[in-house]
Parts: sequence; C-alpha cells; structure tokens
Amino acid sequence: MSYTLHAPAGSFRAIKALIAAEYNGVSVNVVSDSDVKTLSASGKGPVLQTPSGSVIFGSNAIARLIAKIRRDTGLAGSSLDEEATIDSWVDFSANELELPASVWTYPVLGYMPFNAAAYEKAKADLAAGLKTLDTYLLTKTYLVGDKITLADIAVASALLYPMKLVCDKAYLKPFGNAVRWFNTCVNQPEFKKVMGTVQLCKKESTAKGQEAPKAAKNEGGSKKKKGGGKKEKKEAAPAPKPVKKAEHPYKIMDREAKSPFSMDAWKKTYSNAPTYEAAMESFWSTFDMDGWSLWHQNYNYNEDNKRIFMTSNAVGGFQQRTDEVRKWAFGVMDVLGTEETVLEIKGIWLLRGDTVEHLVNANDDANWYTWTKLAGKGLPPSDEVKAQVAAYWCSENELEGKPIQDSKVFK
Repeated sequence: MSYTLHAPAGSFRAIKALIAAEYNGVSVNVVSDSDVKTLSASGKGPVLQTPSGSVIFGSNAIARLIAKIRRDTGLAGSSLDEEATIDSWVDFSANELELPASVWTYPVLGYMPFNAAAYEKAKADLAAGLKTLDTYLLTKTYLVGDKITLADIAVASALLYPMKLVCDKAYLKPFGNAVRWFNTCVNQPEFKKVMGTVQLCKKESTAKGQEAPKAAKNEGGSKKKKGGGKKEKKEAAPAPKPVKKAEHPYKIMDREAKSPFSMDAWKKTYSNAPTYEAAMESFWSTFDMDGWSLWHQNYNYNEDNKRIFMTSNAVGGFQQRTDEVRKWAFGVMDVLGTEETVLEIKGIWLLRGDTVEHLVNANDDANWYTWTKLAGKGLPPSDEVKAQVAAYWCSENELEGKPIQDSKVFK
C-alpha cells in the first residue's frame, strides 16, 4: 500500500510528512513535476493521493494523516490531551514560524525578490517564535512527552532552511535550548533519511540585491560587490580547489619542525596505563614544550548552563566539531558544579605548536572560550601547572572543589 505525494523537490512543507512516514513505516512516492493545480482543491501543493483514491491537500493535514496511520508509535499522541497539544505546536509552527522563515529564506533561494523592510520584520518575527520555543524547552527534551512526535517534526521542518542558510551563531545565541532541541531532532535516523546531515549556518547567506551583513563586508569587501546572481556563482565554483590543495599548518609543522613527542603514543598510554599516576609520569618524561603546548579552556558563558544534560551535550558537540585536528590534539573537558549553583565547562588541552589558532580555525565554537597558555615554548611547566594538568586529566569525582557532573576525553 503506497501513497503518492505531489510536492516541489526539497519543500519544507513536504518534509514533515516524509519524516512522519519514516517513523511509521509508510511507503510514500514523491512526484515533483506534476501540476498540483489539477489535483488540489486549493490549487496549491503539497497534495497526497491515498491508496483509496482520496486526495488530501494542505501540508499539515497530510502530515497528520500519515502520523495517525499507526497509533502504536505515538507520533500523533497517545491520548486526546496529547493529540491536542501536538496540534497546538503544529499550528504554532504554521502561524509563528513558517511565514517569517519563508520571507527570510525565499529571497536567498531565488524564489522572491529581496525587500529590506520585509527582511528585518522576518528576522524579528522569527526571533519571537524562537524565544517562545526556547523558553518552553528549558526543562524539556521534546515538545510533547518524552519522545519525538509530529509536534517536533513540524516545528523542526519549518526551521530547517533558516537554520541551514541564515540563522548564524550570533542570531541563535539567545536560543540555546531551541538549538539543542533542533540538533537532537535532525540527528535522529528518521530525520536524516529525509533531510540528510544538517549543518547549522556559520555565516548568513544573502539574497541578490541584499547588502552583505557587516561582518561579511569586512571580510569580503569590494570583491563581494563585483559579482551578483549567476555570474557570482560561476566565479565562486573553482574557489574550493586551492583550499583542498592547501596543506594543513599542522602537517607543515610536522615536516619542518619535527618533534620527538608522539601524540599517538601518548593517547595509547593514557588509555592503557595501569594508573593515572603512571600515565602522567610518562607524559612529563616525553613532553616536548618546544613542539607542543598546554592550554586551559574556560567557557565564556557558564551562566547560560542551566541543565546538566544540555551542558554535557554542548561539550560533546564541541569535541565532535574538533575532529579535523584530532591527530594533533588531546583534551579533557569537564562539566563542574550543580544546577542549583552554576555549571561550568572547563578543560585542559594539549596542542601541536604554540598557538590555539588552528583549533579555533577548525572549530568556530572555540571562539566562545577563553584559552590560557599553561606551558609551551618559552614557558616551562611549573609544579603547580603539572598538578593542575593531572587534576583535569585524571580526576573522576571532584575538581577545583566542585563535583564533576560529566567528563569527556578528546583523543
């Protein structure tokens, strides 16, 4: 038994129905080149043709139908109250998020011309919707109950293109709960089968005729103003080639300033040494301060950490995004304190060379931390530093007089 969904390719309005189909094991064939005007009473897509011959129009009606095909999954709610709550969030998505999201992203995608006044209003309206979402999610993992429902699917689908294209880190900073929830959703297997891997926006994309954001102007200047539309895309196409050919600074360092210290050997020692004391003794006997350096890491916005699981997720995400320099980096990051007082993210890292710059280049999130050099070229490790490093890398229950809620090793 198969359903046929008529919708433009990549439509966020169709995406929610397709994700619901993945959760419920419903077969849906997607047709993107049909004339929906002949199928839909409203003359607009998406449109769903059912095996019985019925035609359903309206993205929310379609998503609700597919979500309700299997009641055992709970996608549409396991009670009347839950079902109504889910409907509330689906309506919230349609009324508070979809319009500003579309007004902001459609000019970027070339679907409509850019209008400065509409752009500013869309940003403000979307921020208002995100604030509502962020406040609600302070103590919740999902919107309704303790698992994914159609509420999460509908809201996340509405935010997909803004999150990918225009909502950069500065814009999203006040909405940490909403971002954490969004990342949780889009990394579910059922979401990934429809959306693919979702990378959050690092730099706001701009529409043709739109003045570049100030940060982008400072970086690009006159070069950005010269090209527009298709011509700009053609000129930009070959740009990645020299980037790929460029040798990583750490590789150059390994070749031109060889070090007797082996990071691979140290990671094996740390994992396999009979005791932490033996591991640290081995480390200090081989540490090359001319070729490597030690850095203390402290999150700049610890006051924003409200829940242990959210803070732990932030640490895990940071380490995942540092994978590019894994061969030349080792670090231990801890979540310290309590929810009743303050939760702090702190760590100590061992990095190749005498700067934290290459880690920052690999992971933009490193900009949100204060990095303090503890040892390296021109700065031999003192006994105090050695004790501090041992405490950070070896403590399991308490650090700096505060309980360790979570500890993650990057190796």
